[in-house]
Amino acid sequence: MNLKDIKKEELESMSYDEIAYLVLQQYGKKMKLLDLFKRVCKVLDLPESTVEERITDFFELLSINKKFVLMPNGYWDLATKHIQNMVVEDEEEIVDEDQNNDDVEDEEEENEEEDIFYDNELDDNDDEDDDLKDLVIIDEDEQAQE
Repeated sequence: MNLKDIKKEELESMSYDEIAYLVLQQYGKKMKLLDLFKRVCKVLDLPESTVEERITDFFELLSINKKFVLMPNGYWDLATKHIQNMVVEDEEEIVDEDQNNDDVEDEEEENEEEDIFYDNELDDNDDEDDDLKDLVIIDEDEQAQE
């Protein structure tokens, strides 16, 4: 869609990022943030002061919108021009893995609940590792009698 073909009333009802999308689409090249916003303001016939007042809001709009991508050296472009390597998994595999993971997590939780009060690593019958086996406890009364 060409920007010149759009009526002024329709342009005024569009958001800055929608117009920026059209600008980048029409010019077919990446642009610096300031240049892109100046073109958006020019399309809307906004005063030069608008650029200074709203440039940060415009930056935030582009940053949030998934249709735009920030390129090296501060250039902005349409995300559709820059295909990212994405791994697409089969939904059935994902569902199966999630179910298997849920079963394993449930078993782990059950085991944790059973072992809350008992430490499997300690064995009461194992006196070899007991550092306190020769310890004798003496009352104050017994100590006074000696």
